[in-house]
Amino acid sequence: MNILVVIPARGGSKGIPRKNLRLLNGKPLIYYSIKTALSSKYNLDVYVSSEDDEILNTAIQFGAKTHKRDINIADDKTTLDPVVYDCYIYAKYRENKDYSLIITMQPTSPLLKTISLDNAIDKILNNKEIDIVIAAKDDTHLSWRRENNKYLPNYKERVNRQYLTPIFRETGAFFITKKEIITPNNRIGKNVELYLLSNGEEIDIDTYEDWNLCEYHLKRKHILFVTTGNSSVGLGHVYNTLLIANDILNHQITFLVDRDSKMAFDKIASKNYPVFLQKNKDIVDDIRSLKPDIVINDRLDTNEEYINQLKALNLKVINFEDLGSGAKKADLVINAIYPEKQVLPNHYFGHKYFILRDEFIYLKPKEDIGKVKNILITFGGVDPNNYTKKVVETIYEYCNINNINITVISGFGYREYDSLELFKNIIIKKNVTNISKYMLNADLIFTSAGRTTYEIASIGTPTIVMAQNERELTHFFASSEFGFLNLGLGYNISNKELYKEFIELINSIDSRKYMNLLMRKIDLKSGRRRVIKLIQNLIEE
Repeated sequence: MNILVVIPARGGSKGIPRKNLRLLNGKPLIYYSIKTALSSKYNLDVYVSSEDDEILNTAIQFGAKTHKRDINIADDKTTLDPVVYDCYIYAKYRENKDYSLIITMQPTSPLLKTISLDNAIDKILNNKEIDIVIAAKDDTHLSWRRENNKYLPNYKERVNRQYLTPIFRETGAFFITKKEIITPNNRIGKNVELYLLSNGEEIDIDTYEDWNLCEYHLKRKHILFVTTGNSSVGLGHVYNTLLIANDILNHQITFLVDRDSKMAFDKIASKNYPVFLQKNKDIVDDIRSLKPDIVINDRLDTNEEYINQLKALNLKVINFEDLGSGAKKADLVINAIYPEKQVLPNHYFGHKYFILRDEFIYLKPKEDIGKVKNILITFGGVDPNNYTKKVVETIYEYCNINNINITVISGFGYREYDSLELFKNIIIKKNVTNISKYMLNADLIFTSAGRTTYEIASIGTPTIVMAQNERELTHFFASSEFGFLNLGLGYNISNKELYKEFIELINSIDSRKYMNLLMRKIDLKSGRRRVIKLIQNLIEE
């Protein structure tokens, strides 16, 4: 099976002067169509046809053969039919081959993938009824035409796009013709098949705007977030990675969660991001199959072997909240929650690098501290020790007597609602999406020592902290230095001690005012911008 590719590349382009030789992401435009064709599994004969010696010499450098086009068919009025036919006859005799297919590939479709070209060739080879396969894109819209100085609709009734009669537009990426069809004035037979392109492959460069769009696609990286989230570790890692993903608009985003993180999978899927659940025994095999350029880990500590495996795949690696041995091997490490014992290059730690959600960035902090009327209890996505019940049963009677409202905001994975049924005068909110409103309205908050403390500090509400586990005890931010009353491990403190601390804080407006003051001194709203800038700098290196 002999197949010829003709790449017509005239030197006198007007829309974008000399566009075939202009650099697109560091390579001449003509390079991309040559590379795509030469990479085909079909071992194509690739010819560039041009009247311009500079274009022909450049094409040779990239591995193409050349055909010097007759000047009579090199102006902007000449169609491609005689150009392709002339090159076909030239190549046929030069190569001494009887070509079965002649493919026209215009340089103005630089994002075309070789697999799409090969699939289109497969289509025409596997169906004898097809005379030609043309690259096209779905162009179905509510469109209009002009007739007799009037604008008329190309539709019968205004309906949503999916109900319109489909319209398809040629892209120029490829035009695959059987030899029986091609003549000096024709490349189209009776039986036409369209091969629809999308995801950038359909872009055909006619304007500078098209050029810029292709530049964007070629510079675009594939960023893979590897995270964890279940009833044991909660969903803090998931929420953090979702915030980062939301701020990265110019790259492809994919998520991968470990096999024990179905809860995380469901949460990410609900935000309409592509997400995969680990299939292989070694998660590195899953990462390899997804072919990212950058891996962002937010999944507790990593080890050196794991990071070395990623580096062996020539990936850039960014880690969040990582105190493991792998952190030393990563390209960038950001620890907003945990203190670092060593000063290491490309390691950034402390509250200056915490990522706040939009609802906290745009909210005005709490300034008036008065009598406690509203108490908020929120222990994260899972609350594995059911501190919610512990706090409610400790303060419930006092709050009832003193007309203090108790609101419980449970997280995504909380399952102990039965334990709260005895307490009739509390309000329970499930999976709240605007928790900042409740934090601002509260006069006192009970929470664990995780990411929620940063969000509370951005508002300034006095807070009692109870750590869920030993790891949370290392969260340096939830301390008196930053305005928190930290009681340590919650399961080590008795209800009697908890009640005592609660009453003392309730009765001390000065203490609560000072807590509010310490919180409001902290600049947490700039952290997200700092982190995204660090990530973007690494991506663009």
